[in-house]
Amino acid sequence: MNEIFKPATDAATKAAATKPRPAKPAPAATGQKAQSTKAPSTKERGAAAEALALAFLQRQGLRLLVRNFRTPGRGGGEIDLILRERDGTLVFVEVRQRRQRSHGGAAASVSALKQRRLLFAARHYLLRWAQLPPCRFDVVAVQGEGEALHVEWIRAAFNADGF
Repeated sequence: MNEIFKPATDAATKAAATKPRPAKPAPAATGQKAQSTKAPSTKERGAAAEALALAFLQRQGLRLLVRNFRTPGRGGGEIDLILRERDGTLVFVEVRQRRQRSHGGAAASVSALKQRRLLFAARHYLLRWAQLPPCRFDVVAVQGEGEALHVEWIRAAFNADGF
């Protein structure tokens, strides 16, 4: 037997359902500071690691060309940072962030599949260039969290020979 739900129609029930609830006072009104107890998301931690890596590489003399380059369509790749060395070498950078060194840490997380996707994206990016400059694939590993961050720059972390 199917029963049909019928909302209450008496005036007292309607009034109770629509009665406004008192609003919580804003933190400024109570003299308290607004606190965010929410931990940063993986995406937010990744963006912070990219910003840290970019600042680190720029201090080393590299110049940013493109950030978060993506190939069109599905199944392509993304390159976190594309920079240029003073000597003209294009540097494709994968930034990896890990809180702990378990499972090999941040640098070890760049798998063969990820390397192939980076290479695919780099080839796509290079289609715009009339003359191909020397290129290199680097990894910047950001290890730890909070005040205990460690940045490791692995130059020529892999090459395109095996792909």
